[in-house]
Amino acid sequence: MIRTLRGWAIHVLQETGAIRECEEHGWMQDRADPHARERAFDIARQDPPADVSPHAAEAAVRDVLNSIGDTCPECRPDEEDRR
Repeated sequence: MIRTLRGWAIHVLQETGAIRECEEHGWMQDRADPHARERAFDIARQDPPADVSPHAAEAAVRDVLNSIGDTCPECRPDEEDRR
């Protein structure tokens, strides 16, 4: 069960393939896939959680995307290349 709007947004972004989790360290990473991002925004607009407006759901997805980078801060650059 997802308890927070941020948790819901992370779930949507993972399900659409817009973000992934570093298998070794657990950090979320932006995959920079514009199609996956758009699918996540479509879900936010069309199927937000109960009692959440489409605008608030879309903002939550955007906030998560803005809060993560495209690399794991704990992985060395050569480790990232092998993933």
